[in-house]
Amino acid sequence: MRGIDLTNVVWRKSSYSNSDGGECIEVADNLPLVPVRDSKAPARGTLVFGPAAWAGFVDGVKGSAC
Repeated sequence: MRGIDLTNVVWRKSSYSNSDGGECIEVADNLPLVPVRDSKAPARGTLVFGPAAWAGFVDGVKGSAC
């Protein structure tokens, strides 16, 4: 399996992130797959999801009680 070059992607945090940056994930848009990383430790690596799996995750999070 070939790797995905994430060198020049633009990462964004969730609009639900708090102002001090705690417990946040970042995602990169406009790619065929959805890379996700921990904003507190980006050097630890990136998880990559297919679009359908990511959409299912987002729908699940939106439907959960906080």
